[in-house]
Amino acid sequence: MSDDDDQKRVCHNCVGEAYLSEAITKNGVIALCDYCNDDEEPTIAIAELADEVEGAFERHYERTSPDPDDFQSAMLRDKELDYDWWREGEQVVWAIANAASVDEVVAQDVLEILEERHAVAGSDYVGEEQNFDSDSYYEEKGANDYNFRMEWDAIERSIKERTRFFNREADAFFTRLFGNLDQLANRQGQSVVVNAGPDHEIKSFYRARAFHSGDDDEIVRALKRPDREIGPPPPRFARAGRMNAQGISVFYGASDLETALAEIRPPVGSRVLLGRFDLVRAARLLDVEALRSVFIEGSIFDPDYIGHLELAQFLGRLSERMTMPVMPDDEPKEYLITQMIADFVAQVGEPPIDGMLYRSVQSAGEHQNVVMFNHASRVVEWEVPPNAEVDARTYEMDEDGGSIDYSVIEWLPPDEEPKPAEPNWPFGLDQFEPFDDDAVVSHYDVRAATLQLDPKSLQVHHVSGVTIATDSYDVDRHRYQRHAFPKVAGSLSIEGLDEDLGF
Repeated sequence: MSDDDDQKRVCHNCVGEAYLSEAITKNGVIALCDYCNDDEEPTIAIAELADEVEGAFERHYERTSPDPDDFQSAMLRDKELDYDWWREGEQVVWAIANAASVDEVVAQDVLEILEERHAVAGSDYVGEEQNFDSDSYYEEKGANDYNFRMEWDAIERSIKERTRFFNREADAFFTRLFGNLDQLANRQGQSVVVNAGPDHEIKSFYRARAFHSGDDDEIVRALKRPDREIGPPPPRFARAGRMNAQGISVFYGASDLETALAEIRPPVGSRVLLGRFDLVRAARLLDVEALRSVFIEGSIFDPDYIGHLELAQFLGRLSERMTMPVMPDDEPKEYLITQMIADFVAQVGEPPIDGMLYRSVQSAGEHQNVVMFNHASRVVEWEVPPNAEVDARTYEMDEDGGSIDYSVIEWLPPDEEPKPAEPNWPFGLDQFEPFDDDAVVSHYDVRAATLQLDPKSLQVHHVSGVTIATDSYDVDRHRYQRHAFPKVAGSLSIEGLDEDLGF
C-alpha cells in the first residue's frame, strides 16, 4: 500500500459497527471520506481503523490452520471415504468486512495495512503463513477465563492456608466478581437477582429438623414452639454450613417439601418436623444457577468487552463450584470460600442482597435451596399469651392401646380481675434475667422480620426408608495367559495374548 493510500480517511457512515461508528463520530474530524466522498462527516484515517481491527482480532479471533490435522489427513487418505477437507473459518478480508460492517473495498485497504505490518522477512519464514496474510482464514474464539481461574486458586489457597480474616486480596477479587450483580442478566434480560416476597412468584420456603432420639421430649418441645425450634438456631448453636461460618445464624430452606427432607439426610428411624415459612416482606436473592447463563452484550472493538466475557464465563464455572457436593470430612475446609462469598454478597447492593438461591445437590432436577443471610433470617415470633400452658402430644390412647397423633393445645387461664399495671422499667429489664442470653438476643434483635411459619403447614414425617439414586456401571474382568513377549513401556495393549481363560 502506498503512503497516499495509508492516509485515506473513512467516515462513520461507512462503518456499520455501532461501537466503531460512534467512536468515529466522537473522536473523528470533519474531512473528506475517500469511500463515499462525503466531506461533512467525522472521519478517521484508514490506518486508525486498521489499529482497531488489529486489536479486536487479537482479542476475539484466531487464525485457523491451513492444513488438515492428523485425523482429517487419515480420512483424506482413506479411499473408501467420500471426504473433502475445507479450511475452517472465514477468509480474512470477509472476516474484517463482517466484523466492522464495512464494504469490501474498505476491508481490503485495512487488510493491506495489516498484512504489511505482520510480514516477516527472513528465509526461515519463507512460505509460512503469517497473521493477516491475504489467503489466511479466521474464526471467532471463545473467551478464556484462565486468569480468573488462576486468581481464584490463589485466593482459595490464601484463605485456607494464610489469611482467613481481613483478606484484602479476596475482598478485591470478590468486588470484581460481584460488584455489579444488579447489572447481570441472561439473554432474555432476566436479572440474576430475583425478587421474592408476598407480591412475587417466590413466596415461601420449607425447612425441616430431624429428631434422632426415640425420646419424645425434644420433639414435644419443638411442637410447642416450632417457630423457634425449626427456625434459624440461636448464634451459639449455629454450626458452620455451606454459606455461613460457625456462630452466624442464617436460614437454610428449600423450594419444596421433598427437597427440605432430602437436604437434612435423616436416618431411618428418625422423625422430621417440617413446616413452610412464608416471606412477610420483599427480599432480593442472588440466583446462583442463573450465573451460568449470564449474557454480556457489547462490541469486540471495545477493549473492556473481552474482560466482561471472561468474567461471565468464570461466573458460570463458579456457580458449579459453589453448589458441588462436598464430603462431610471436607466440609470445614471446602466451605471456607463459599462462606466468604456469602458474607461478601450479603453486603452488595442497595438495598443489599438478602440471600441466595442455589441448586440442591440432594434432589435432582429443578429443586432449589435457599440461604437467607443473617440480616434477613429473623422469624416472626408467635404470639402465645404469657400465662398460657402449652401441651403437645405425639400419640393418643384408645381402646386399642394407642395411635400416633400429633397435636398441640394452648390452655388459657380463666378470666381474672385486672391487676395493677407493673412498673414499665426502661428497656424491658423486667422481662428477662440479666444473664439470659436468649432473652437478651431476642429483645434487642433490631432486624426486620422476614419469615413467618405457617402453623397449618406443620407435618411430622417418620423416616421408614431412604432411596439412593445412582448411576451404575458394570465391572469387566478377564483372565489371560501372559506370554514372554518384551514389555513395551507405557503400553496397556493385550494383543498377542492367549484367549480369554475366563474365571
